[in-house]
Amino acid sequence: MYLIFLLMLIAGLAEGVGILMLLPLLQNFDVGSSSSGSLPSEQTELSGITLFVHDILAVLNLPGSTVALLLIITVAFLLKGGLTFCALGYSAYLRGQLLRELKGRLLDAYSRMSYGYYATRDTGYFINLINEQTTRALQSFYHLTLLGAQIIYAIIYLALAYVVAWRFGLMATFVGLVILALFRWLNVRVRALSRMTAQENGNLAKLLIQILQAFKYLTATSQTPHLRKSVASSINRLTEYQIRTSIAAAFTKSANEPIAVVLVMLVVMIQIVYLEQPLAPILVSILLFHRGIQAVLALQGTWQSTLEFIGSIELVHTEFAQQKKNQEKTGSYHLPTLRYGIRLENIFFRYDPQSDDVIEGLNLEIPVRTSVALIGQSGAGKSTVGDLITLMLKPQKGQIVIDGVPGQDVDLTSWRNQIGYVSQETVVFDDSIANNICLWRGDPSRDPKLMKRVREAAQRAHLDYYIETLADGYQTLVGDRGLRLSGGQRQRLFIARELFRKPNLLILDEATSALDSESERAIQQSIDELKGKITVIIIAHRLSTIRNVDIVCVLDNGRLVEQGGYQALRDADDTRFAKLVAMQTL
Repeated sequence: MYLIFLLMLIAGLAEGVGILMLLPLLQNFDVGSSSSGSLPSEQTELSGITLFVHDILAVLNLPGSTVALLLIITVAFLLKGGLTFCALGYSAYLRGQLLRELKGRLLDAYSRMSYGYYATRDTGYFINLINEQTTRALQSFYHLTLLGAQIIYAIIYLALAYVVAWRFGLMATFVGLVILALFRWLNVRVRALSRMTAQENGNLAKLLIQILQAFKYLTATSQTPHLRKSVASSINRLTEYQIRTSIAAAFTKSANEPIAVVLVMLVVMIQIVYLEQPLAPILVSILLFHRGIQAVLALQGTWQSTLEFIGSIELVHTEFAQQKKNQEKTGSYHLPTLRYGIRLENIFFRYDPQSDDVIEGLNLEIPVRTSVALIGQSGAGKSTVGDLITLMLKPQKGQIVIDGVPGQDVDLTSWRNQIGYVSQETVVFDDSIANNICLWRGDPSRDPKLMKRVREAAQRAHLDYYIETLADGYQTLVGDRGLRLSGGQRQRLFIARELFRKPNLLILDEATSALDSESERAIQQSIDELKGKITVIIIAHRLSTIRNVDIVCVLDNGRLVEQGGYQALRDADDTRFAKLVAMQTL
């Protein structure tokens, strides 16, 4: 921006030189047409300035002829045009760079934000910030750049006004300050409208995302018209803010020319009637005054345009500050391949300081390459234990130890690279089956080795036979969130992706609870084939999926109440697990 302002400053000075050259040029015409040799006192002052300009031309070895002055004026304005183009072109380049940096930094911050902060926001909030508000912030940056240029031009014009006639310069300065003061109330209102617009854009994005994600349900139950009222209200508020902002901009733009003309005429009358100026200073004064007033009015209009988008800058700035406070803390120890196991030592955890503990005094050991099932009623804390093991959640008391290293000392990336995670809510992307499995780690259609790994993962997830029946095979597009696949196919595709990664720890969080028996058996077979090869944690309601696990852990209200083998716990008469098995058998 400093380079832009420097270019604008040189451009303004070039224009100033061109305007100053008009003074001796016009005075030459004035003197040539005058029959009297006497000049008013003010003209004597101006003649001194003219002589000073002639002296500068003489030092530069340039003649003071009319042709030379015309050439200097031409070159000055050509130079101004070239420098202005360079400044505005570089400003465009900077805006592109800034847009890339803002979106990139915000995306990086989102990838490292804590799960707790993520849970306090909605999807529309994040999408609005990274997509809409950063773009609007760039508009404010653009107008801020123009604002600097207008300030430079205003200063140059006013300085020239003082050089030509100090009374005129004083008058122009006073008028400019009065104009800015009169428009101040409008600027305050535009800034408030900008803030409300930025916030309402986030609210609208949230509503639209929720409606589109629930499209099937809302359409099948004909509830979209009911929800349309909320969306329509948000759109109406945005429309109102936009209209009011546009009216303010229209007022500023429409007032520019009338104000400039009225003030120019006023100055001309003062020059002719009261100061009795000759033609040359009147013409130069008109030009300088018009340029000065236009610069001040442009300054007001540009500042108003900056304020129109200032709410977006404030929102993005606040989000960066929030992200800085809510970034995940990672340790420095780079965890190698899981070799010994995971221990949860006297863990206490609650989601909210005012709520009760979800996990209370939990002690659990998971040896490497064993399969462990976490079962219990809803709200027992099973999924929370899984999130604690991934270190997405941090306990208030106790610690999680991985291969003898406390969780707070572990480099999170080195640990999570070893984890495969399959939840009940499938994560499927709107792309081909192959890209969903390899997650864009390359182009499977051009990389035979990568395609071989994709096929192996699909086979282990018992999905390959279905893919082979499709016309496009692994290049078949699955649609938004995998809508073109059945529930079982989406889940097996999800599992295939995790198996493709070859994890050392696989967490299955209710991965089969919503599937039919055939899909459940296929997935169960995939899980059984992993036994003894990697560490597997199964979080389940349906006990039929955990028959072959090594250890069954029964949770109740965040406590570990039972632990042991499947058959031992099932065959015992007084265990909670036996009662759960009996209930599901019924």
